[in-house]
Amino acid sequence: MTKHFLRDDDITQAQQNEILDLALALKAEPYSEKPLAGPQTVAVIFDKTSTRTRVSFAVGIADLGGVPLIMDSGTSQLGAKESIADTARVMERMVSAIVWRTFAQAGLEEMAAGTTVPVVNALSDEFHPCQLLADLMTIREHKGNLAGLTVAFVGDGSSNMSHSYLLACALAGMNVHVAAPAGYQPAPAIVRDAEKLAAEHGGSVLITEDAVAAVSGADVVVTDTWVSMGQEDQKAQRQKDFERYQVDAALMAHADKSAIFMHCLPAYRGYEVTADVIDGAQSVIWDEAENRLHAQKALLTWLLRQN
Repeated sequence: MTKHFLRDDDITQAQQNEILDLALALKAEPYSEKPLAGPQTVAVIFDKTSTRTRVSFAVGIADLGGVPLIMDSGTSQLGAKESIADTARVMERMVSAIVWRTFAQAGLEEMAAGTTVPVVNALSDEFHPCQLLADLMTIREHKGNLAGLTVAFVGDGSSNMSHSYLLACALAGMNVHVAAPAGYQPAPAIVRDAEKLAAEHGGSVLITEDAVAAVSGADVVVTDTWVSMGQEDQKAQRQKDFERYQVDAALMAHADKSAIFMHCLPAYRGYEVTADVIDGAQSVIWDEAENRLHAQKALLTWLLRQN
């Protein structure tokens, strides 16, 4: 059966560690793996705008010996004149993997069900698992082992980043805290899945409306934009709803004194995070951004080995 990566818990803890170990090795030796030598082609499809995802996958595929075929749904038949399943069957005859940054998770699931090549979720409305591989890699670089660490996500708990933090960190055996206002809490089904993973791997899950409670003693503090793509018409209301969830120096002071700050970017200084935090000594956002490249190279290499 073809192995895909559509959400963070599509892999086991052991497999997560394999991918992270490989990512660290590839960071040290960037051209040591050539699973796409040929060169083979990987389709990278964008339904949403992108900087880090586009650059990191394009460069990473080339580093692995392959050719990135960058596409967007507006200039293809995907999901319009042709079904996702039919597109998947055509593409598997021509490419070695499919990477898709899209809206509905259901589309990725349909794509994966219809093809024999690996499908990678490069972002959906529900999850951002490639970002979490990069984030966990970054935490390992700065903190060592993941198990037992506490990570606090502050902001929109209903976002794809919050969902992926819950699943990926629980899978890693971490303590995951999510602080979000009422109406912006994580999806109950995702919380249940994270709680089950945490119970299996020695971690824990805390969902709260209290940002201070979530951050207190945390080893990692994370936030993300309050206004994601497609939510621009909600900007004023969201800024009001999240005003008590800004990550500033006062909030960071409640975390462990050696805590690191992370943000998947793009960031809006003065909104979800203050400039002194994101540009400060505890911030590791540039390592985090770079690690998208290494983590995704590792993921593609690992997936191609499984299939």
